[in-house]
Amino acid sequence: MEYRIGSGVDFHQLQKGRDLWIGGVKIPHHKGAKGHSDADVLLHAICDALLGALALGDIGIHFPNTSDEFKNIDSKILLQRTIDIIKKEGYKIVNIDSTVCLEEPKLKSYADEMKKVIAIIAGLTSKDVSIKATTTEKMGFVGKGKGIMAYATVLLKKN
Repeated sequence: MEYRIGSGVDFHQLQKGRDLWIGGVKIPHHKGAKGHSDADVLLHAICDALLGALALGDIGIHFPNTSDEFKNIDSKILLQRTIDIIKKEGYKIVNIDSTVCLEEPKLKSYADEMKKVIAIIAGLTSKDVSIKATTTEKMGFVGKGKGIMAYATVLLKKN
């Protein structure tokens, strides 16, 4: 197939004493995402979308949270390795669309930096990367400030 679409989703709990990394950018906040790696929910959702587009499983298969190799790893490295897998399969990224669900902090002032970071890693322009943010209007674990989630959709094209 010439084009492939993939979707990804990721969730992490929030806890005090952790850094909050979203889209490869450290966001000042009193809570950070809990996880085996740096727990960057947005980059993890993008990795899952990329792998899913080519039916290659998910981030947990390629970078298991049971491996010391990935303990506290920078998720930008995981994204780069995922893109390397996509390239090896003969595909390139056309665009990335994503949504982060988080009650606080507000992400608007960080979105452009996130887009730049992701675009550089993916070999795209910032205009090819969409990052939206929303709250859950105080509903559920996200609305109560207990967690964060992200969705991503990617379009791949055969080289």
